[in-house]
Amino acid sequence: MITMNNESHYELAKDQINLVMLGLMLGLLVAAFDYSIMATAMPNVIKSLHGMGYYVWPFTSYMLFSTIAIILFGKLSDIYGRKHVLIAGIIIFVITSVMCGFATNMFELIIFRGLQGIGGGILISLPFIVVGEIFSPLERAKYMGILASVFGLADVLGPILGGVITDTFGWRWVFFINVPVGMAAITMILYSLPNFKLPDVKNVIDYSGIITFTLALSSMFLAITLAGDLNKYPLAEIAGLLVFSVVMFTLFVLTEKKALEPILPLSLFKNSIFNISSLESFLASALMFCGIIYVPLFAQGVLGMSATNSGIIMIPMLLSLTITSIITGIIISKTGRYENLVIVEFIITGIGVALLSTMNANTPYYLLLTYSTVLGIGSGMAYNIFNVAVQNAFTIQKIGIVTASMRFFRNIGIIVFVPIFGFIMNFTLGSSTAVALSKTQALVFSIQNIFIVAILLAFVGFVVAFFLKETPLGGYIPVNQEEVYEERIEKAK
Repeated sequence: MITMNNESHYELAKDQINLVMLGLMLGLLVAAFDYSIMATAMPNVIKSLHGMGYYVWPFTSYMLFSTIAIILFGKLSDIYGRKHVLIAGIIIFVITSVMCGFATNMFELIIFRGLQGIGGGILISLPFIVVGEIFSPLERAKYMGILASVFGLADVLGPILGGVITDTFGWRWVFFINVPVGMAAITMILYSLPNFKLPDVKNVIDYSGIITFTLALSSMFLAITLAGDLNKYPLAEIAGLLVFSVVMFTLFVLTEKKALEPILPLSLFKNSIFNISSLESFLASALMFCGIIYVPLFAQGVLGMSATNSGIIMIPMLLSLTITSIITGIIISKTGRYENLVIVEFIITGIGVALLSTMNANTPYYLLLTYSTVLGIGSGMAYNIFNVAVQNAFTIQKIGIVTASMRFFRNIGIIVFVPIFGFIMNFTLGSSTAVALSKTQALVFSIQNIFIVAILLAFVGFVVAFFLKETPLGGYIPVNQEEVYEERIEKAK
């Protein structure tokens, strides 16, 4: 049985909650595993398909389309219902996984990975929207922490599972394994999850917004990716793509102002909680991926560890990220507050990257493990806080789009800063200072510079955290309190 509790949330029968959560976690797991498993399998994929020059493009195409899908399908799920869109996302992911598994060249794999990203974007955003709708504001943080723990589990087990599957059955089975997991997720969601659908949403699709948004983001993404190697790609082409992106974003804004049902309502940006949370999500994801990418590189390139051992040394960081995500959710649920946790999150993250910036060729393994774990603790806190903040600042009618937006800005943080970090490394390695050093010392110098930039990002996040307004989280909202609730939201703007 399901009922809607005014502006707060849907009430779900208790016997359904466990099944719904299991189904959501299973669906999320399908997409979460894709990131970590692919990293292990890619060397074999490149060797098989002879595409070393296009090594990053399967990742790039997937990330691009998944980022676009997060916003588009978050809005479409308002119209057609969460359940239908979520199941469609799993079906898309499963079918395109099979297509990736049968790819005969890198061009096909890049195209199929882009299509797979559409399903992936749905799967990493819709579960968090559903949690926001079936639990009260006070309970959301706890269950979001449980849901977010799937990412930590996938990050820990993914590389190991990817290696075993690739070595035993071949890289194509890294994609084929998604089929049984996806079918299990569909079955679970089909029989446990009601089709939440907002009753007052007009059945209108913003085609102009979809087109301009897709073109704007695609050209920006492509320009940033090409800018990672200025020696290979002409600066004029990159500049042209950026200009085109600016034009498309301008048209997108003009389109959204006139749209009857915009895919990204500009009114959201009138809310200070939404703006601050978007910026903080952007910074937090950049800091997290700074560690995920460059700690293993330091372990292998500087300390001489094997790929397997460098993966093992990441396990404490990823486990701390998972555990902290759950604990943060419980704390928010118990206290009903989150503002101070944001400040603490960026302090811990800042300490983590500051410690990592001190590493050198003589750094022992245990210190690398300790420093990366500190970063994991801070990064884990960020998984929950901003989703809870924006969901509490808007009514249930806006939960879908604001939740999807937080995931969108996290992805944008990765899209923007991963190439920037790469540019810093390449620029440092090519500098006169690095040339005078040994290969190992030059690598240490470049990685140190990356973490120094990360310190600045953490400091910005720390300062911005003081501008985040807090509205105390409540439980169920009585029928006669709608005006009080609306007044609380209005004060937060």
